[in-house]
Amino acid sequence: MSDSDAASAGQSGSGGAGPDTSGPLTTADGTPLRISLRRAEARARRRAFYLVLPLLAFLIITFAIPIGQMISRSVQNPEVAEYLPNTAAAIQSWDGEELPSEEVFAAMADDMVVGLENRTLGRAAARINREIPGARSTVLGTARDLDEMSPPYREAFIENDDDWESLEFWRLIKRETRTITPVYYLLAFDFEYSPRGEIVERPESYQVYRMLFLRTAWMSLLITCLCIVLGYPIAHLLATLPLKTSNLLMILVLLPFWTSLLVRTSAWIVLLQQQGVINDMLVWTGIIDDDHRMRMIYNQIGTIVAMTHILLPFMILPLYSVMKTIPPSYMRAARSLGATQLRAFVTVYMPLTIPGLAAGVLLVFILAIGYYITPALVGGDTGIFISNLIAQNMTGSTAQLRLAAALATILLVAVLVLYWAFNKLVGVDRLKFG
Repeated sequence: MSDSDAASAGQSGSGGAGPDTSGPLTTADGTPLRISLRRAEARARRRAFYLVLPLLAFLIITFAIPIGQMISRSVQNPEVAEYLPNTAAAIQSWDGEELPSEEVFAAMADDMVVGLENRTLGRAAARINREIPGARSTVLGTARDLDEMSPPYREAFIENDDDWESLEFWRLIKRETRTITPVYYLLAFDFEYSPRGEIVERPESYQVYRMLFLRTAWMSLLITCLCIVLGYPIAHLLATLPLKTSNLLMILVLLPFWTSLLVRTSAWIVLLQQQGVINDMLVWTGIIDDDHRMRMIYNQIGTIVAMTHILLPFMILPLYSVMKTIPPSYMRAARSLGATQLRAFVTVYMPLTIPGLAAGVLLVFILAIGYYITPALVGGDTGIFISNLIAQNMTGSTAQLRLAAALATILLVAVLVLYWAFNKLVGVDRLKFG
């Protein structure tokens, strides 16, 4: 037999004795390989979900649920409808053009009796009093004299207090029977309901919230720009110096993180006050005289300076993390092709730092727009942020939790909108936080 015949016979034999590979691939237990892989991937996803489940539960309990409660509280208005239920039901058919019928006055009398017994009448009266000062005294005073009255209650109420004859007073009661109301959001934008139920601007002396929102936005933007101007050269210096020197400077950059916020703020108060170190140096050098010391604290200047110092590391660190990865050969190549040092830096180096710059801008601006402690300590009357007014409405004897919730919700939505716009312009997938 020749060699070619033997080869042909060997090939024919091996082909006939080999396994049949024309069917689907299977595992050892006969399961199709595609199904087995799909099951394995599903098991891996379930294991990953179980690992992050505690973190997910923690975020839901401590973050999602409180935010949801805050948003829902900002539109709730339950006091009048809950504590004056008979009045709320009877007044719905009133047209608001003339005094309510005797039925409404009788329902108010019944609610007053129950409210005095349950000690809930004062809560409804306090809610009405926020819209019409003095209304609490009208409601509680009439309720205390109710034992001496007899039907018809319409004449008896008016005889007891002239406020019961006011259409504005009754229109307010009818409006406040709605359990869902936009009144707190109107207040947050310096609007209110007129006596006839129309939305109008509040008197100029009461318009504070819009101004504070605008102040918060532009001061946060200014602080972010100052952090860019100061942080960019520092980050470049850290990225280009030898490792030993840059590590020493990095410790100085991180030093504010290791110092109490109150200590840092107190230090700025000592430096910036009219009898402080900076003013003393300016007087000593003759730049200003002693009668014209500059006021640099308890105003916008104090807030801007102190917050720029506190937030500067949040700009430096992302920039440094990106600059450190840029090879120096890029600049040398641009110089060798004829570019000047400035042009090479602007056209080659700076575009490569955009991911770190964008991350720093996002961090600093979002932190600044919601800052509270530093403006409260050094801002005075002109340097506080909207967050300070939110805190003020949450505490104290005049606490208005629902107004604070509305202000906080507006601030949250504004930050989310800015984040969305930032993502559209820059893309959060390009950010590098270090």
